[in-house]
Amino acid sequence: LLIAFSYTMTSIVELFPKCRKLAYDSRQQLSQVQNGVFSPSELFLSLDELERQLDIMQSLVLKETPAQRQVWKRKILELREDSSSLRRQGEHYDRMVHANVLQQRERNELLTRRKNRAAGAESDYQNYAQEAQSLDQSQLMVGDLLSTGEASLTGLVQQRQQMRGIKRRVFDMGNKLGISNSTMRIIERRDITDAYLVFGGMVVTCIVIYFCWFHF
Repeated sequence: LLIAFSYTMTSIVELFPKCRKLAYDSRQQLSQVQNGVFSPSELFLSLDELERQLDIMQSLVLKETPAQRQVWKRKILELREDSSSLRRQGEHYDRMVHANVLQQRERNELLTRRKNRAAGAESDYQNYAQEAQSLDQSQLMVGDLLSTGEASLTGLVQQRQQMRGIKRRVFDMGNKLGISNSTMRIIERRDITDAYLVFGGMVVTCIVIYFCWFHF
């Protein structure tokens, strides 16, 4: 604990024991700092107070007799050296504490980055799996469309062949029944129209297949 002294003291004899007690308490605090029980900042507060009290003692030396001045100067110097040694050790452990805190923070940040990278890799894997599944479904859809288009084209070809057979039979029947040329031309135009419909259906089917193949 920090011991506060009154600046109204005028006797160096009264102040010296209290300074020694403050130096002793500072050594105890240093031991607690080394054990991680005490904060270095609290030790520095005690040492700052000790330095202030030593300054007061230094100003009171002039009030002593010439024979006592050297004795008190030596005692004050010993306390200052003790205070400086305690401060150096405290600063050393303070740097160690800050280094440990920094190292722990960097370690935690590294672990966090690794976890984030692992989570990102897992997310990428899931995205790739979903894309592969979507691609498989698209290929199945395109395959179905191709099969449907192939079946439609086959049906149109068969219908075309059937219409040619029907046309031949109609011509044969016309020749037998004496159907006029105008009637035969009407039948031919209908046949041409049906051919256009067949080829138009084939073109539309090809366009649909092309669109599905290059957009899925």
